[in-house]
Amino acid sequence: MVVEVGYAQAWDLEACAPWRPISAEAARKRDAAGLSYVVVYREPGREAPLEVRLVSWRDHYVGLWVYDAQGRRTYDLDMRLLDDPSRLLRRYSVAWHYTGSEMAEFDKACPRITVDLFPDGRGRRTEERQGQGGGSYVTSPGLLEDERWMVRPAFGEWPLLSAQVHGLIEPPTFEAAEVAEAAEPGGGDVPATCWRPPRPAQPGPISELFRPGVRVTDGYHPEMAVVEPRRVGSLRIPSGLLAVSGPDTDHGDGPRITVPVPPGEYVLDEARVRFSYHCEWRDAEVATTEPTAVRVLVSETPAATWEMALGPDDDPRLFIEKQIAGFDTDGATGCFADAGAWEPLIALFERGLIRGESGLDGYEDIDDGSMFMQRTRDEASGGELRSFATTGDGTYPVWVGRSEAGEVVGVVVLVEGMPELLPERAGKLTDAAA
Repeated sequence: MVVEVGYAQAWDLEACAPWRPISAEAARKRDAAGLSYVVVYREPGREAPLEVRLVSWRDHYVGLWVYDAQGRRTYDLDMRLLDDPSRLLRRYSVAWHYTGSEMAEFDKACPRITVDLFPDGRGRRTEERQGQGGGSYVTSPGLLEDERWMVRPAFGEWPLLSAQVHGLIEPPTFEAAEVAEAAEPGGGDVPATCWRPPRPAQPGPISELFRPGVRVTDGYHPEMAVVEPRRVGSLRIPSGLLAVSGPDTDHGDGPRITVPVPPGEYVLDEARVRFSYHCEWRDAEVATTEPTAVRVLVSETPAATWEMALGPDDDPRLFIEKQIAGFDTDGATGCFADAGAWEPLIALFERGLIRGESGLDGYEDIDDGSMFMQRTRDEASGGELRSFATTGDGTYPVWVGRSEAGEVVGVVVLVEGMPELLPERAGKLTDAAA
């Protein structure tokens, strides 16, 4: 079987076609420089590609997309280049098993199998079945070492990795696809419809959540208006290291996230939004105000950038698309604390809240209507802990705001998820924002 091999700067997902085809030599140069490019494998006479390989060495990434004859993606493989330059980790894969030719690509009813692997041997296989019985089944992948890792081929020596999927028994014969003379690399931005390397979760309008009058939506309420942040107290960090963690989880290794800040006492506040909704039991439109985030305000200087804080075991090279890092909670609770006094502060928290001991010096339940619920204080150092409520269990990212000079100006945890900004408009705010 003959397979044509072509190269391009990018892959257009909407058109299912290469964007700006380039020569093999141009692709080789991009490969050596770590720049992104794609390789397209086609069978002559077949409209859809057999597979598309997406490469970006500077992002430690190689992807593989396999297509069926109808142009539906049937398999995604995310591979990562880590410390050993001679091999690739099969980091993440998704296989779709379409039940018929009429089923649309990525149909929610399509059975699929997801495999999530890590370099330390951990992994998870999730099978999502449809129809009678349905549900998800999670197991350990149970893969051998050579099934988790792949030898990294040299440029131009990659095999057709989807050969077995397409029923090829004999190795194919590769031929270079024709490239127009004017198709060499050019300037200009890559269209938004084109593939780009996976990115972890990105900061949304975090600063705007603390600016009264800004309009946002959470996807459920069509319009919400940001109101004045509520200042609820302060937090002493004499050690100069702020801890952000779940106080209800195992702390054998200390707090999950730490952020260096100048030693001092900092304002704690809540971001809030006001909106209206239809109350069924009143059969009327009702306005209410709810918190969206909690913050340690380190400086009044506006944040120029926001970044997701990482824990000691978080490796950005392993992050898949929109992945988050943060602290875990099993009791819908997070906390800000002085990391230098972490152990005595957590011990007080557990004695006061979990064991229910009364009259504890340095422990206080807070009942002021805010998201903050408990305070503990270490008498020896003066360091403090403040716990706050989240809207559920799970993992919550920690967002660090920095000034143009790179200094930390605020640390934020969103308790309701990341909202979207609504366009500004002239005139008065709605009644819900008034």
